[in-house]
Amino acid sequence: MLVQSLALGPSWLNPDTLLDALGTWALWGATAIVFAECGLLIGFFLPGDSLLFTVGMLISTGVIHHSLWLACLVLTVAAFVGNVVGYQIGVVTGPAIFRKPDSRLFRREYVDKTTEFFDKYGNRAIVLARFVPIVRTFITVMAGVGRMDRRRYFLYSGIGAVLWATGVTLLGAALGQVEFVRANIEVILLAIVAVSVIPIAIEFLRERAKIRRASTT
Repeated sequence: MLVQSLALGPSWLNPDTLLDALGTWALWGATAIVFAECGLLIGFFLPGDSLLFTVGMLISTGVIHHSLWLACLVLTVAAFVGNVVGYQIGVVTGPAIFRKPDSRLFRREYVDKTTEFFDKYGNRAIVLARFVPIVRTFITVMAGVGRMDRRRYFLYSGIGAVLWATGVTLLGAALGQVEFVRANIEVILLAIVAVSVIPIAIEFLRERAKIRRASTT
């Protein structure tokens, strides 16, 4: 196949290795991986961003024989459904986890703080977290633990799913035919991971600036 990205972790986690092993089931395997990363806590280590980019690139070069619109659709649905499952896991397991008042790791106040966080930043947090590895896995469960309003959560999960799953896949398809990208795919994938952190960093700096301005008034 076209992609070799050894710097992104163990070889079996490289998008090319995964998709190559799946063969004609590459798109459906990628869909399952996206679902697991977005909805199951055990999926936090999976290569979401780079996998989406690689799927788009391999479709554009004819290695994956599925239409681009179908890939965007199923990957976006998987990302959304994954968030719904993650939220429900948080709703179901949250009360059991935080029921023990003397627990040293989990306290009721953590749930209260989570609820306050989503009340204040929930919309942006759910959308932006899509682009941050690991965070996109755990924030779904925390939204459920914090009992973020279900309709609001589903709405912004859907927006985030479209921007992330469709957006990154289309980016891969658009750049997949560029020779420089194909020749430097390892660097490109690392850059995608780095760039994905930028939205959260900007949001963090904006909030710090607000706090500073508030403290000086």
